[in-house]
Amino acid sequence: MEEFSLTVERLRDILHYAKPFGHHEHAKTLNLGFGFLYYGVVRALRPQHVLVIGSGYGFSVVCLALGLKDNAKGRLSFVDPSYSLLENGPLATLGGRGYWSDEARVREHFQRFGVEKIVRHYKLRSDEFFPRYAELGLPPIDVAFIDGSHAFKDVKYDFLQVLEHARKNTYIFLHDTNIYFRELLRHAGVSRWLRILKRQEQAFEVVNFPFSSGVALVRVLHPGAGKELN
Repeated sequence: MEEFSLTVERLRDILHYAKPFGHHEHAKTLNLGFGFLYYGVVRALRPQHVLVIGSGYGFSVVCLALGLKDNAKGRLSFVDPSYSLLENGPLATLGGRGYWSDEARVREHFQRFGVEKIVRHYKLRSDEFFPRYAELGLPPIDVAFIDGSHAFKDVKYDFLQVLEHARKNTYIFLHDTNIYFRELLRHAGVSRWLRILKRQEQAFEVVNFPFSSGVALVRVLHPGAGKELN
């Protein structure tokens, strides 16, 4: 077996180069915060296919992919159009950094963590990616991480599309559940969507971690769950 991925050096690299924002991390104590949760869920569930929608510098992608690496199986599809606030404006993205524009740079970034063969980046918006899902030959989703556009309609779209391509007992992370100021200003719809999911007790189990920017973990109880949300 190869060396365990979460060495002291690797933790330092993740915190420095994957630059987590709002994941309850603490760099001085090498604490990945929610990153340990992402990694641990993958180690425990042993998924074949993980999907990530959106990431500033790849923190969630790296933590999830390292779980796949240490499981010695599985793949990760990463969807991000690499929008930049400066180039695309505030209507297209909120906080985008344009980090995923160059294919060689993307590969080099994930190579730093030893997951370049596990992660495949799709430089697409989610509404461009999902209609091509079958064409791309991707398997059903076992674990998903949604952190793209936080507008309510986009959060809803991403979640429902994940459900359409998921199995029973798929687990879905929703990041930024605890940014109440933005929610009040209607700059985000994650908390609003989470409240809707919590009312569907027969379809979903939900646990929310309201620390830092917050993250929720949703378990899909039956494959047709999305029909109840339309």
